[in-house]
Amino acid sequence: MIYLVEHFFSIQGEGRYAGVPSVFLRFGGCNLRCPGYGSYEVDGKILFGCDTVRAVHEKYFASAWQQIGEAESVIEILDRYVEEAGYVPDLVLTGGEPMLYAENPIFYEIVSHALEKGMRVTMETNATLAPDFEKFPAYRRIVFAMAVKLSDSKEPEKRRIVPEAIDALARNGRESFFKFTISARLANREGMEEIEAIAGRYENEIFCMPRGENIALLREHAEKVALFCMKYGYRYTDRLHIRLWNTEERR
Repeated sequence: MIYLVEHFFSIQGEGRYAGVPSVFLRFGGCNLRCPGYGSYEVDGKILFGCDTVRAVHEKYFASAWQQIGEAESVIEILDRYVEEAGYVPDLVLTGGEPMLYAENPIFYEIVSHALEKGMRVTMETNATLAPDFEKFPAYRRIVFAMAVKLSDSKEPEKRRIVPEAIDALARNGRESFFKFTISARLANREGMEEIEAIAGRYENEIFCMPRGENIALLREHAEKVALFCMKYGYRYTDRLHIRLWNTEERR
């Protein structure tokens, strides 16, 4: 069983393929909570974590968590998006943490179908989990956007940094790149040292993205992160979907 929270057609807002028309499948469940990334009021309860809390806290968003017991229903969704677009867009697997399902046969069938359809598949992951690439070879044909969390996520270091998982993803995907969320507080030497400790021994590209769950926060952090990238030689990536649609869902 896997849980699909939402699906939609938009543009990729972040990372190497920012601006590319993409189908998004958002899966429910995450192995991290990242309480440093903001707070959200839901039914009178304050929830802490990333901007996709609906894909993390099943208790409060149960109506959005669709149980998927076979791959065909999701494959039909993908085929419909391709037909309606009139071309083959990218596919982005996101969450939550989609890697929780990587070795689930339903999930794997969906990924395999997308690849056979000609879709470029990107897995947006916190890089704490990695599949068995020998048993599940289709993952060698996808892109891994490794969003390893930094200290301002307030996750314990041992939970947010799993070297063996990072190593497997960095070396085995069709492409793999790092995508760090940077707050103004870490847009300095401290942030650079954290990034280099995680990614410095790899040749994979390093993208830095400003914190920005909404347009106001994005404006607050973006310039400092851009200057940070200029100083240390990283690639700046914006959040195009926030620039265009602010907090509108399914964007």
